[in-house]
Amino acid sequence: MIQTTPQEERRDVSYTSRVLGHVVKCNGARATISARVPDDENAIATTMSVGRLISIRVGNNRVVALVYSIHSPGEIWLEREPNTMHFEVELVGEIRGDDSDANFSAGISDYPTLGAVAHQIRMSDLDAIYSVDADNPVNIGHLTQNSEIPSCISADALLNRHFAIVGTTGVGKSTAVSLLVNRIVDVCPDLRVLILDPHNEFASAFKTRAHLIETDTLDLPFWLFRLEEFTEVIFRGRPAVAEEIDMLRDLIAEAKRNFRGDPESAMLTRKVDRSSITADTPIPYRVADLMALIDERIGQLDGRDEKPHLRNLKMRIGSVINDPRFRFMFSTNTINDNLIEIISEIFRIPGDGKPITSFQLSGIPSEVVNAVASVLCRMAFEIALWSNGQMRILVLCEEAHRYVPSDPSLGFFPTRQAVARIAKEGRKYGVSLGVITQRPGELDPTILSQCSTVFAMRLANDRDQDIIRSAISNSSSSTISFLSSIGNGEAIAFGEAVAVPMRMCFERVPQSELPQTVSGNIAMRGMGSRDQLPNIGNIVKNMRHTETPLGSAGMPPQGATLQPALGDLAELEKAVSGPAAPIEDKPMPDQPAPGQKSLGSVRASELRESLLAKSPHRASLLKKSDMPTDDR
Repeated sequence: MIQTTPQEERRDVSYTSRVLGHVVKCNGARATISARVPDDENAIATTMSVGRLISIRVGNNRVVALVYSIHSPGEIWLEREPNTMHFEVELVGEIRGDDSDANFSAGISDYPTLGAVAHQIRMSDLDAIYSVDADNPVNIGHLTQNSEIPSCISADALLNRHFAIVGTTGVGKSTAVSLLVNRIVDVCPDLRVLILDPHNEFASAFKTRAHLIETDTLDLPFWLFRLEEFTEVIFRGRPAVAEEIDMLRDLIAEAKRNFRGDPESAMLTRKVDRSSITADTPIPYRVADLMALIDERIGQLDGRDEKPHLRNLKMRIGSVINDPRFRFMFSTNTINDNLIEIISEIFRIPGDGKPITSFQLSGIPSEVVNAVASVLCRMAFEIALWSNGQMRILVLCEEAHRYVPSDPSLGFFPTRQAVARIAKEGRKYGVSLGVITQRPGELDPTILSQCSTVFAMRLANDRDQDIIRSAISNSSSSTISFLSSIGNGEAIAFGEAVAVPMRMCFERVPQSELPQTVSGNIAMRGMGSRDQLPNIGNIVKNMRHTETPLGSAGMPPQGATLQPALGDLAELEKAVSGPAAPIEDKPMPDQPAPGQKSLGSVRASELRESLLAKSPHRASLLKKSDMPTDDR
């Protein structure tokens, strides 16, 4: 008679109590398990559900399977009689070893045979399956099947191969983003995060770790835009005129070559071969110089066919720089080569304890948001490229389907190109992409295919579910069969950052750290009427941008001066033919006197120097010209 130890007896009892049924059908990817439920025991029926993992004993190993369907063969259920249940499972991997040295492998060496015993999976096996062996593991919640097992991901794999968070509105995508970013920054302190925030909701999620860039305090100078991006601005998103673009390409390049700037910026650009400067070279230039070049061409005797296009181009530029909504591009009174300061502020070099930049886009005109996103994404890639991988940057695109839609005829091509370049080549240089969208069906499939880790939250649209289904391997396609019914804050994670597809719940974020749109509400404090309703007059002023709006702190932002209007006969004549004595360098007032217009983005002395450096013929043309302020 064989003697058994108490430990072996306890193990046998535990094993017997966990038995579910036996394998009755199996192929290379799936199996069917038949379970007999006695009339006096409903443990199997009450403990098993879709989305749970089970194990199947095969020799000394245990095959792990995911339950994706449960049904009764006769499609009936008897209350007081024995019943038969069938579990349809998907084989996901294999566990070797006992509790102390259990190891999980995604491959399967021996497949289950008919009659193999299936049982509820042990907690130690769950821990072995979802444990992360990478250098930077991150805990973001717990398993749906067992709340005691943490849901861990690899931060390095998440960043190196890009990721996406998809889900319908209201399921907790923004909360998941804030949780992920905070946990990743904890283990990767050298990471810099740039968030394109179209709803201004992440300011409250990263109160102490984020540098907030609002539209009112934003300084993104026009000379930093490439030709296509600047064209998108002056044409307000409408189709561009080819003749005007060709002229603008030559004129901007010449204006940049003529720029001298202050002594410090001249030192920076002295060694630059000015013959190689193009319209896309990030070198400052003055709008007044550009307008002077346009006027010079208009005054030439030849080229009569070009004059209508030149006049239209001049009116477009004048209309944009006088539009208060574009103060973030034309707000400075003196043009300096401050590219180093701009990069340092946006990409947190140094971080000063705030490695996250929340770039709020809600105040930017909708027709030029794509151009701004293009500039930011392009700068992120170029910084990572030219720093030889010393900078690790994560670019998060909230509502990514706006910037890279699935329809190639929609959106803005430079933005699509900049985001696609990060997705395809960013891994080589240390720049990562995070895509957040509620409509993956409207997102460029090329971008989504580059995201090797996906957190799929609840999706009700069939097309969106098909997109996610096509993004994962065939062996895991059943994982998302219940994607339309998972709860808020719950997701199915699959890809490089997790060992196997994982149904998990994100950790709850404190109420004070939840993302929420707060800037508009705070700005309106103290502006309401006695009955707690908003003041309509203040709302109209903000809509018209006739006054400097309040920032998210409720105070007027520093340096948010309204861009003055360009040009006027009297001012130009005074600047050109005035006395040779030095003119006081001070910004022109925002509100010109009655019957008088202000100079624009340059001071009077700078304009005088610029005009005197040109030919007398050009100066006389400028005297006779009048700067329009309305776009056709």
